[in-house]
Amino acid sequence: MTADAGFSQSLERGLAILSAFRSGRPLLGVSELGRDVGLSRSTTHRYVATLAVLGYLEQDPATKKYRLGPRVIDLGFSAINSMELREIAAPHLRELSDETGYTVNMAILDDLDIVYVDRVRSAQPGQREIDLNLHVGARLPAYCTSLGKVLLAQLPAEERDERLRRIDFARRGPNTLTSRTALEAELERVRRAGYAINNEELAYGLRSIAAPVLTHDGAAAAAINLAVHSSMVSSANMGARFGPVLMRTAADISARLGYR
Repeated sequence: MTADAGFSQSLERGLAILSAFRSGRPLLGVSELGRDVGLSRSTTHRYVATLAVLGYLEQDPATKKYRLGPRVIDLGFSAINSMELREIAAPHLRELSDETGYTVNMAILDDLDIVYVDRVRSAQPGQREIDLNLHVGARLPAYCTSLGKVLLAQLPAEERDERLRRIDFARRGPNTLTSRTALEAELERVRRAGYAINNEELAYGLRSIAAPVLTHDGAAAAAINLAVHSSMVSSANMGARFGPVLMRTAADISARLGYR
């Protein structure tokens, strides 16, 4: 492109050096970097030394090569955090709904409730009956939803216990878990499986399966689920039929949030 009067060649070169570090090439020497960005070794060394002093690169003591430093990681997380979760997840949710043909939801945990932050509705037969007039911003009790169970299961033990003590259990569907003991056992199963299944615990005819969306530090930022009418799939087949594709989508969104 044609550079205007405000263009900084030095900044361009510095960013080119940082961009040379890619997956599979975490460590690069000055000579390698020079070849990648088309600069002499002495010029490259000057830029690398400056970036290292600023914390954007750090030198490996054993090999004397360089890797990306903590300042770059901070910039990456700042960029991620400045993006709306819905914006990051939206194409993945649409793809999941298109692939399966079912309604896909995303929610966050707010104390004892879940709050819907995105929905991709499906016209699949039976979906209208389980739609429950939900919308972005709608709230439901966490204990009787697949989204809520997977988010409760992801909480640190002490925080989870504190919340479970405050739940006012009430029967919402034919299979609602109505005791703390039953819910605790269910959350343990969820932690082992990596996903939660709701078998008509919220409403008659509604089955769903949910998986967590994780941030760079392993905390659950949200959860996503597939909602299916009970006439379409048995509760015993939910995990085998939808678990892999749901967890793959959750993993893809988590990777966009920095989770590794």
